[in-house]
Amino acid sequence: MDNKKAGYLLLGAVILIVIIIYLFNNALVDIINASCSEAGHGDSCPMYDTLSTQTNLSLALAGLVALVAVFLILQKPQEKIIIKTKTIEKRRLLKKIDTSDLRSEEKKILGIIQENKTIFQADLIEKTEMGKAKITRILDRLEGKGFVERKRRGMTNVVVLKD
Repeated sequence: MDNKKAGYLLLGAVILIVIIIYLFNNALVDIINASCSEAGHGDSCPMYDTLSTQTNLSLALAGLVALVAVFLILQKPQEKIIIKTKTIEKRRLLKKIDTSDLRSEEKKILGIIQENKTIFQADLIEKTEMGKAKITRILDRLEGKGFVERKRRGMTNVVVLKD
């Protein structure tokens, strides 16, 4: 949920709480008036002090929650990271790779890596149906020419296109 929406929701709840406080306050004043007039206290009934203290405390708490709601409403929205990742994808698309001096097997493997961006070395072996040693030698050459980079992940390597 957006902070601004949460702030408005919280502010609505505060308004509802303030209305409930005043309704209870009026009901308690009626009860105090009835009970103090029977006891003969008049205007100096000690229950009035307790009622005003409780009302002020509950209104102060509602005011504090209202301040939090206003803070949430006025807070700036967070920027989305998606914008930055799109520019990285554009850079990758703009970069042309010169494959004129590569062998056909190297071009084939480089094409598979370009399609997937990142791929496990074991998946390359499965897709090309070449041997493990042959894939390793081809990846060594591609890595030496600066096209790809291998990163160790557990028992296998992840092959990544270099930027």
